[in-house]
Amino acid sequence: MRGTGGPPARPEYRHRDIDPTQRISLPLVGYTDRLGAAPGETIRFMVSSDHARYRSRMVRLIHGDTNPDGPGFKQVEVPSAMDAERAGEHRDIRSGSYGLLPVEGVEASRGFTFAAFVQPTLPGAGAQTIASLGGVSLGLDPAGVLEFLVDGRQVLAGAPMRRWEWSFVAVALGAGRVTLWQRPVRTWPDDPASALVSADLGGQGTLAETIWLAGSPAPDGGTRNYFDGRIDRPRLVSRSLAPDELARLAAAPDTLGWLAVDLAGARDFGLDISTDRVRDVSGRGRHGRLVNLPTRGVTGHNYTGRQPSWSLAPSEYGAIHFHHDDLEDARWPVSFELTIPADLPSGVYAAWLTAGDDEEYLPFIVRPSRGTHHSKIAVLMSTVTYVVYSNFTDIGRTAWRDEDWTGDQVGALLADPTIFREVFGYIEQNSLYGTYDCHDDGSGVAYGSLLRPILNTRPKFRYRTMNCPSRFAADLYLVDWLDQKGFEVDVLADHDLHVEGADLLRPYSVVLSSSHHEYWTEPMLDGLETYLGDGGRFMYLGGNSLFAVTTIDPARPHTVEVRRWGAPWPFEAPPGERHHSMTGEQGGTWRNRGRAPNTIVGIGCAGAGFDRGSPYRRMPDSYDPRAAWIFDGIDGDLVGDTPNLQVKWGAAGYEYDRLEFELGTPAATLLLASSVRFNKSQKSLTDDELYFQQGRDGTTIGDPQVPGKPHRFSRSDLTYLEYPNGGAVFSAGSICWRASLSAYGYDNTVSRVTENVLRRFAERPLA
Repeated sequence: MRGTGGPPARPEYRHRDIDPTQRISLPLVGYTDRLGAAPGETIRFMVSSDHARYRSRMVRLIHGDTNPDGPGFKQVEVPSAMDAERAGEHRDIRSGSYGLLPVEGVEASRGFTFAAFVQPTLPGAGAQTIASLGGVSLGLDPAGVLEFLVDGRQVLAGAPMRRWEWSFVAVALGAGRVTLWQRPVRTWPDDPASALVSADLGGQGTLAETIWLAGSPAPDGGTRNYFDGRIDRPRLVSRSLAPDELARLAAAPDTLGWLAVDLAGARDFGLDISTDRVRDVSGRGRHGRLVNLPTRGVTGHNYTGRQPSWSLAPSEYGAIHFHHDDLEDARWPVSFELTIPADLPSGVYAAWLTAGDDEEYLPFIVRPSRGTHHSKIAVLMSTVTYVVYSNFTDIGRTAWRDEDWTGDQVGALLADPTIFREVFGYIEQNSLYGTYDCHDDGSGVAYGSLLRPILNTRPKFRYRTMNCPSRFAADLYLVDWLDQKGFEVDVLADHDLHVEGADLLRPYSVVLSSSHHEYWTEPMLDGLETYLGDGGRFMYLGGNSLFAVTTIDPARPHTVEVRRWGAPWPFEAPPGERHHSMTGEQGGTWRNRGRAPNTIVGIGCAGAGFDRGSPYRRMPDSYDPRAAWIFDGIDGDLVGDTPNLQVKWGAAGYEYDRLEFELGTPAATLLLASSVRFNKSQKSLTDDELYFQQGRDGTTIGDPQVPGKPHRFSRSDLTYLEYPNGGAVFSAGSICWRASLSAYGYDNTVSRVTENVLRRFAERPLA
C-alpha cells in the first residue's frame, strides 16, 4: 500500500487557474488525424485560426533547418485539392479525464449511498469533484477537505485529505439527512483524517441519469472541477446506508451479496484495463466509459506488492488515475480533408497554412499504394517516436514564464524568444504534454496521442538545448541529401510497419532509418528482424534507436503508451506500474526485455553530449575485404571531421551508440570506426553503470584514469554486420550523422560513406 509518499510536487502553477486575459493563443495552429496515408486514403485537418481567413496549400518538405550555415529551408508547392482560402475560427482545448457511469434504479425520494476508495494527488489545488450525480456531488473543497454538495448546501468532513494516501469515502443521503464518511486505509490513533459527520439538510436533491466520475458537468456542456487522483471500486446503492453498513462495505468492498437488492452499480476498474470501458459487476449491466485517457493499470487501495503486473493480480489494480491535464483528443471539427491522389509520388508533405505573417505546417507522409512499391530504397520515418516525443520542449514546462528567459540559454543566435515563449506557453496552458513530461500532480505521463496539436513536429522547430532541430525536422536532412543525390525513394511510416511487419519492407533492397528512431513496438522489431533474416539491408543512420518498449492501442491507433523505468529518463513509473495498460507487456527498454538493439543492428545507445561532436577514426576491421568498399574515395583515417548542423563539429554526437558484445552484439559485427575526440561533457547512460561507478550521480562523468576524457562507455561506433541470406546492417551510431551530410556542398566523408553503402545495398545480392 502506498502511504503519503509519491511523485514529487510540481510547481504551484495550475492551468485551471489561468486568468482568461492571460491565456496564450497561437494565431494559427492545427493537427491531423494521421501522420501518413496511401493513395486513395483521406487525411483530415483540424485548424484553429484567430485570423478571419487563412490559406491552405500542399507542399513537399525537403529541408527544414533554417540555420544559415546549411542549405536553408526547402519546400516545393504541389497543386492539390486542399489549395484554397478558408474561413478561420478559433478553437479551444479542453483537457481533463473523467468517467461517465449510467445510473438506474436510484430515486431521490428513497435516498442513495455513493462510496469509493480515493487517493487524491493534488488536494488543495481548487475545487475537485469525485462524483457528480446531478444536483448532488461528492468532492474536495479548494482546501482539500471532503465535501458533499446538495442544491447549493455544503457539508464538510473536517481535516483535509492527505496527498497520495488512500481513504474510503462515502456519502449516504436519506430522509433529508446526510452522513459523510472518511477513513484512511491505514489508520493511526487519533487520526484527524478520519471523520464521520451527519447533518440534516431538509431535502433530497435531484439525481441525474449519469454519474460524472472525477469531474462535473459545466453549464456550457463541457466538464469542470476535475479530480486529480485515483478512484477505486466506486459503489452506488439505492438507499441510505447506516454507519455500520458503511464500515462493512469499507472492510469488504467486493462482498456485495448483502446489498444485492439495493446495489445500483459496482464498477470494477481492474477489468477491461486495456480499454476505455468501465465494467459494472452489480449484475445490472450499466457499463460506463472513460474520456481523455486517464491512466489505467495502476495500483489500487489494496496493492500488496506481491505481483508486478495488473495481468497477474487484477484485483489489486482496481484503480484509475485521473488528471485535470489528461488529453486524448482536442475534438476540433474537421476544417478540410485531402484524399491522396493516385499519382502523388511517395514523400514527406505538409499542409502549409498561412495568414498574414503567421504560418503553420501540418506534416504527413505519403507511402506507395498498399501492396506496391516504386523504388528499391525505402526511408522509414519514425512516426511512433514523433508521437512519444509530442511537444517535448527540453526546457522544463515553466521556463517560458521567466521574463529573463531569452529563448536560448546557451548563447545560440537563431531562436526567436517571442515565438518560443508563445509555443511553450501554449503547450503548458493546454496540457499538450507528451510522455517526457509529468502531470501537475507529479505522476508521469504514460500516453501520447495524435489528436491534438504537436508543435515539435514542424519542419522549422528548434530545441533550446542546442538551438537545433531534432527528430522530424532533423530527419529532413536525409530527405534533402537523397534529393540532392538524385535517389528515388519510397517513404514509409512506423505505423505502417507496426501493422504490416516484414511484408511492408520485403519489396525493398534497402531501408534507411530515422535519426532518432527510439521507440519501437514489438511488431516493428519483429518485422525488421524478419526482413533482415530474409536478406534485407538496413542503414541505421541514427543513434539511441530501437531502444524503448512502446504500445499502439489496437482500438485507438492514434495513441501510444510508454511506461518508463530502468533508463536515464526524466521520471520512472512506480514499482507495480511498469506494465502497459494497453497490452499487459512489460515496459521500459528493450534491453531489459532481452532485445537490446545490439542484437539486431550491432550497436546500442551508449551516451549523449550536446556541446560538440567527434569525428570517427577507422579501425582495423574497416580494411577487411567485406567492408573496405564502404570507405572508397576516403583519404586518411578520419570520417566525419566536418561541420555539423546539430552539434558544432563532428559526425558523432548528440546521442550515440557503441558496439558491446556483452549486450548481444553478434560476433560477426565489424567495428569500422570509433569516435576519437569526445570530451568529458559526454555522459554515459545510468543503466550502463552501477551505483558506485563514475558518472552515476551526473557530476563525475569522466574517466578517472584520464582527466578530460569521457567515461569509457561514452563512445560512438561505426559498424557493419552481415546477416544470413545476404542481409546486412550498416550502423552509423550517431543522431547527428545526417546533420553532416550537406557540409561542403554535400562533398564530405559522411556523404561519401553514406552514398557508398546506399548504392551497394541497393544492389541485390550483395557482392
